[in-house]
Amino acid sequence: MKNIVVVPFLAVLFVFASFTGSGRKEFRLRTVVIDAGHGGKDPGCNGLVSKEAEIALKVALELGRQIENHLPDVKVIYTRKDDSFVELIDRAGLANKNRADLFISIHCNSGPSSAFGTETYCMGLHTSEGNLKVAKRENAVILKEENYKEKYNGFDPSSPQSHIMFALYQSAYMENSLRFAQKVEHQFKHKVGRSSRGVKQAGLLVLWKSAMPSALIEIGFLTNRNEEKYLNDKTNQTYMASGIYKAFKEYKEELEAMN
Repeated sequence: MKNIVVVPFLAVLFVFASFTGSGRKEFRLRTVVIDAGHGGKDPGCNGLVSKEAEIALKVALELGRQIENHLPDVKVIYTRKDDSFVELIDRAGLANKNRADLFISIHCNSGPSSAFGTETYCMGLHTSEGNLKVAKRENAVILKEENYKEKYNGFDPSSPQSHIMFALYQSAYMENSLRFAQKVEHQFKHKVGRSSRGVKQAGLLVLWKSAMPSALIEIGFLTNRNEEKYLNDKTNQTYMASGIYKAFKEYKEELEAMN
């Protein structure tokens, strides 16, 4: 039984070595896609005086501003910069198209009026196989592009070897998604002073469609009067964005130090 396990594992390592080789480029986190949840005809959840789409957009834009100001080597892409409606598949599709290194989706929560605190979601483990299938199908589009092998470092979605590689990458997406999410909640709890409900996993469509590390951040409950008041305050929105920015910066530095 041990041999049955070892052989495919070694095969994956062989394929990995053949793709990377001695000339493997060092990793740099170059592109982040920031997604303000909902928008347009989809306002999201409502508080007494506020809409999720509006608050999420303000925090998303502030997060992007901080990254652009302090990390000029990082390209920031927004799924929306105004009150417009963007389909879920297009949000993840934008990140996939731009080969983003991280996808961050910002939302406000809803629940019982007594519920409060932040929570950050990663794709659920039970959907990882579905994520892989979707990524394969979406990546097949690169076959229509000129010089796609050169653009994508030899990746060929039609080859069995690339499928093995993609499975290996998929595991890395999960690991790094959790890595980033944990840093976000740590910042919220220990630096921003928010109550953290922790890191969770669920089969969220916007994450399921993304082919890179990703996280959906619930910055608070609009259905809680105190939290709605907090989230409507511009200074607090800046604090929340700053917490995500610091988590992003730490995540970037940690990954790049592994080169």
